[in-house]
Amino acid sequence: MKTTRYLPLLLCLCIGQALADTPIQLHHDATPTARISIGNVAGTVTVTAWDRNEVQVSGRLGDGAKPLVITGSNGDLAIKVEPQGGSGWFNWGGDSRMAPTTLELRVPKAASLDVDVVSAPLVIDGMEGGSIQVNTVSGKARINARTPSLKVDSVSGGIEQAGHAGQAELQTVSGDILAPALGRSVTLQTISGRIQAHGGPWQKLTLSTVSGDVQLGGALAPAGSIGIDSMSGNVQVQLPANTSASLHASSFSGDLRSDFGNAKKPEHGPGSSLDVHLGDGAGKISIETFSGDLRVRKQD
Repeated sequence: MKTTRYLPLLLCLCIGQALADTPIQLHHDATPTARISIGNVAGTVTVTAWDRNEVQVSGRLGDGAKPLVITGSNGDLAIKVEPQGGSGWFNWGGDSRMAPTTLELRVPKAASLDVDVVSAPLVIDGMEGGSIQVNTVSGKARINARTPSLKVDSVSGGIEQAGHAGQAELQTVSGDILAPALGRSVTLQTISGRIQAHGGPWQKLTLSTVSGDVQLGGALAPAGSIGIDSMSGNVQVQLPANTSASLHASSFSGDLRSDFGNAKKPEHGPGSSLDVHLGDGAGKISIETFSGDLRVRKQD
């Protein structure tokens, strides 16, 4: 009799456990250059390129989420985890009741991606040809792709880039930016995160940080420009010996050293500065820091 009494309760628990861990297995035809939008609040997102004209989604759907579907046409698809009873992806009250969801996607390698995540770490691997745009709050974004355009906005998650990005805009508040393969047009911004970047030749590179350290290396394109602004982080810049540009570097209270000429100190007051023409001086390089040390080195 006791077993009979508790059977409904056990049945409810079993059903609840099954709903909390629902397998995902979805397929949808796609054009080779389709635009694919992906959204997940918590859990993980992994996007891997393949040579098929098809989108495949697997993983585990968290409790409290609507059944997952792929919407749109073959050239414009969307895969978004949404709360049950919610009115949209940014329905925060509903989002808080969702358990983490694991999304594993395979997509055409030349597709363009538009990814929105909150606390879900993101991995993108093997993409080639399409643009990539990412918005994340606290999950780390790791992107290995050859793309003409890469834009990543992050609050506290770090950004790791590999492959090659012809045009890149990488921004974070407190996460680090590691970008060793940047192309001709680059914008890097952080408040307290560290920046390590390399690439070029840069037609235009803009970098700004408040308290994060900076390590930058790469070549300047003919008549290109580099602008670096730092408040209190240390800055180290490596340039080829044959760089052609007018170089201006200054530090208000930090130590300034350069392999391209000697820094000068004012007769009265703090700070030091360097102004020198390199090669034909066609390009422009400006590096300014308030209290961090500044080093301008020749690349080996």
